[in-house]
Amino acid sequence: MKKLLMVLAFVMIGTIAPVKQAHAVLPIVQVIKAAIKKVIKALDLQVQRLQNKTIWLQNAQKTLENTMSKMKLDEIGNWVEKQKNLYKDYYEELAKVKSIIAYYQRIKDITQKQLKLMEEYKRAWNLFQSDKHFTAKELDYMQQVYSGILEQSGKNMDQITMVINSFSTKMTDAKRLELINAAADKVDENYDDLTSFNQQSMKLSLQRAKVQNDVDVVRKLYGLQ
Repeated sequence: MKKLLMVLAFVMIGTIAPVKQAHAVLPIVQVIKAAIKKVIKALDLQVQRLQNKTIWLQNAQKTLENTMSKMKLDEIGNWVEKQKNLYKDYYEELAKVKSIIAYYQRIKDITQKQLKLMEEYKRAWNLFQSDKHFTAKELDYMQQVYSGILEQSGKNMDQITMVINSFSTKMTDAKRLELINAAADKVDENYDDLTSFNQQSMKLSLQRAKVQNDVDVVRKLYGLQ
């Protein structure tokens, strides 16, 4: 992706051959957005179930603590010894549930950023198509760059879905964390590539606008100060 950004200047003078029509990528966008919504919905349901389980475990602990407080001092030692494993299990299970909730929250944050990337792509692409300072060939090249980012976005969704499904399998926490970190890094990289590419394109349009004395029009189009 970095290489694609570096050759933008060459493309803008018409050295890139025509490619598929710009609207060809729209089905990909719709598929990815649908996948994002599906992931978010799945996360919400899973978090709700886990939170309910957390409440149950916390209530169970309170019951145990209340029972202990009502017992006579000479009975507490024997009772605690008998219930130690059960009590220990409650704490371990609670810690596990809270850990999973934290995983889900991070996955949801990643997914929300992925959605932000999609919205930024759609906004910028609509503006570039309305900008008279870009030729048809240049718009085609832009779409090539966006297609590469969107293709990776689809893989990001697959990765996140894999992590969600992993909570019902025997995947280790280390492997799960590795997948989450990899997905987060990719989303950040894709988002940075997209915003950087958009900024370079806007600057190029401004440069051309200076020659044609319509800088104010371009600034208004992109909401620039």
